[in-house]
Amino acid sequence: MRSARHAAGLVCALGAALLVLAACRGEAAAPRYHESANPEALSQWGQLSIMDGRLVPGPGVLPYDLNTALFSDYAVKLRTVWLPDGAQPAAYDPQDSFDFPVGTVITKTFYYPRAGAGDGESFDAVARTRESLIHFEQGGLDLSRVRLIETRILVRREAGWDALPYVWDEDQREAHLSRSGAFVDLTLVDAGGMREPLSYMVPNVNQCANCHETDTGDGGIRPIGPAARHLNREFDYAQGPANQLAEWRARGLLAGGPEAGEAPANTAWSGAMPLQAMLEPAARSYLDINCAHCHSRTGPADTSGLYLNRAEPSGPNLGFCKPPIAAGRGTGGRRYSIIPGDAHASILVHRMESDRADIMMPELGRSIADREGVALVAAWIDSLAGSCEDA
Repeated sequence: MRSARHAAGLVCALGAALLVLAACRGEAAAPRYHESANPEALSQWGQLSIMDGRLVPGPGVLPYDLNTALFSDYAVKLRTVWLPDGAQPAAYDPQDSFDFPVGTVITKTFYYPRAGAGDGESFDAVARTRESLIHFEQGGLDLSRVRLIETRILVRREAGWDALPYVWDEDQREAHLSRSGAFVDLTLVDAGGMREPLSYMVPNVNQCANCHETDTGDGGIRPIGPAARHLNREFDYAQGPANQLAEWRARGLLAGGPEAGEAPANTAWSGAMPLQAMLEPAARSYLDINCAHCHSRTGPADTSGLYLNRAEPSGPNLGFCKPPIAAGRGTGGRRYSIIPGDAHASILVHRMESDRADIMMPELGRSIADREGVALVAAWIDSLAGSCEDA
């Protein structure tokens, strides 16, 4: 038995070495679906390769972006999706994430742009452009200008989805499976030159599952971002810009659903304060992607009665004049989740701007507050008419 395990380990190590060698020769590794094995090296999935100083998607691996994205301590993200040859396309859903076939692999790589020459290991807190693929040029991510932190894999297997976190080496040659997560010490620099230390947390596999368990009824995990309202936007592909829903259909990744003009679409927001007319749609889109995977009628926070998905109508379930169920000190002495016209007195804003573990929301995925996100939601609440005096 020991000899068999040793031989298997040598085969895995040899496979990883061959993938690295192919990348050095300028050959992208072929994408692979691992039916049950969880490779120790990210390169063994073939979803991403390092070629000529760039991190590039493998053959047939498609990058994508979201209209408004989850805040993750100002990290920027490169997202990709891949379906094996011969697989049925994902089935369109008007509200939930698409139903992907067995063999689908989705990746999300978290990285920070370097703050500039001579600034050591400091990285831009790129609030206003955090969800643009900064330095993603010529089909790849320029590694001389960014620091890779982690790549998360979501893989659709026969029994359901599995989530696996991979942490990048400091030399950015390989990422390794880290089931227990990790902490990476960084220094962020904002637009005004202010420096802020950050202990970036890579989630462990259980924490990954906690966020992706969007329906407590079945207990399984599933993707969050690949839903029509998040994907319905243009992406700058190598052949030119195209709507992502249309491109996914053209490439055989998606079947069914209306044309892009008839499909739901969240408001695109990347950090700048929108015009007054766009405050509500931008704030609702932000709460949708950052909060609604838990705060929905099927999510882990369903018993709270606070539902923050984009389709929820205005009213108590959206937080208007709604007292908390069991928030403890998380209320900060405030009475209601949202008090129209008074963001400072609203529990929602109080929890968003906190970085205390027993107060902050979301509970996972961040260790610092999203200054621009808080400002957006606060401006929307302050713009609301109404009163909670009779609540």
